Amino acid sequence: QVQLVESGGGLVQPGGSLRLSCAASGIISRLYHMGWYRQAPGKQRELVARITNSGPTNYADSVKGRFTISRDNAKNTVYLQMNGLKPEDTAVYYCNVRRVMYGNEYWGQGTQVTVSS
Repeated sequence: QVQLVESGGGLVQPGGSLRLSCAASGIISRLYHMGWYRQAPGKQRELVARITNSGPTNYADSVKGRFTISRDNAKNTVYLQMNGLKPEDTAVYYCNVRRVMYGNEYWGQGTQVTVSS
């Protein structure tokens, strides 16, 4: 079955950096769009960044210029490099993969990112 395992979350001071990783198993990643979402307490889950199976990316306006999404299909892994972190970036970050054309999608269990001094 499909399994997504996130890592790299933690506590960081404002202005700091973190790199999230999501390793997928049970899929051929080049057939999937991959992305990161986040959910802060009391708020809806929102898209942070997405990378298509062919490479184009898109970002939430709130993270443009600070976050970078990338993927390594050979490792079935998607990354989120987060720089210039702000307290408002505090949330649980979820990895998501969605099958091209068919649309079926899967979620990771989430990793906590806390930005605080």
